[in-house]
Amino acid sequence: MIEAHTLDAWTRPADRELRAFGWSLILGGFGAPLFLFLAGVAVALSASAKVTRGAPISIASAAVRRRGWEIFGLAFLFRLQSFVLGGFSSPRSLLKVDILNIMGPSIAGAATLWGATRSFASRLAAFGAVTALVAMVTPIVREMRILDPLPAPIEGYLRPAPGLTNFTLFPWAAFVFAGTIVGLFIDRASDVSLERKLMPRLAAVGALVAAAGYAASYLPSIYERSNFWTSSPTFFFLRSGILTLAVAAAYAWERSPAGTGWSPMAQLGRTSLFIYWIHIELVYGLIAEPIKRQLAFGWAIAAFVVFTAAMLGVSIVKTRVVERWRVSRQAR
Repeated sequence: MIEAHTLDAWTRPADRELRAFGWSLILGGFGAPLFLFLAGVAVALSASAKVTRGAPISIASAAVRRRGWEIFGLAFLFRLQSFVLGGFSSPRSLLKVDILNIMGPSIAGAATLWGATRSFASRLAAFGAVTALVAMVTPIVREMRILDPLPAPIEGYLRPAPGLTNFTLFPWAAFVFAGTIVGLFIDRASDVSLERKLMPRLAAVGALVAAAGYAASYLPSIYERSNFWTSSPTFFFLRSGILTLAVAAAYAWERSPAGTGWSPMAQLGRTSLFIYWIHIELVYGLIAEPIKRQLAFGWAIAAFVVFTAAMLGVSIVKTRVVERWRVSRQAR
């Protein structure tokens, strides 16, 4: 996520044609779907944990759904912050649809679906159906004339609206639902031995889904219009398979000798929403104005590394402040 934003914001125009820059954008492009995918994993784990602690399914579902709407509210607070720090330059930017605007309602929807189903099989079927549906109808939604009369700020949640949309519910919400499927399997693995058996299977399924998505991209499209890099279901399933495979790979790394002890990735992961919140303004805001689109690609890479280290330091400070606050609160 940080790599995608820093290189996009700081690399000079002359170097944006480099093959290495193009590959860096493809790699960084996995940050956003992974952010949503892991939010979906968390839906299943969080809701199930609440039930394990004695909460009824309806209460557990409502708690996770409430968190989704909180994130949706934070999305507008984030836009207000950007508007103020940007010098009140564009009131229209307050209605911009960004990843938090999509993540919040998607979490709420996933929590509602989790609460409406009861067994593992019914949840698996429901989330699989919704994931496939959202992905498959995306090219159709992009071309629906019935959406033309909608105000742009509302249309931007469904399909790209010029100047207002970075993300849309179609297909991005499907990553949350796909992540919830993986979360259901992880939650079902109730001990270490079951986890160890699950992860190779997740890796195999992820590789199979990715390979199927890649192979399908070479077949004639069933849609009148579809763009592989934006609206194509084949690209969605390709990325979903890779993300599933990445979960298994992360588990294997954590269980290996090299993965023991303190992890900077885990540290950043625990504060991911906080880091997302602050780094966007630092990368794209006024403070970075002197280096926007000014750095050679090599220097942009170096700046990304330094900036990531700085974000790690901020993440550690944030964690320690929260821990001290909790200790002092318990001592009262």
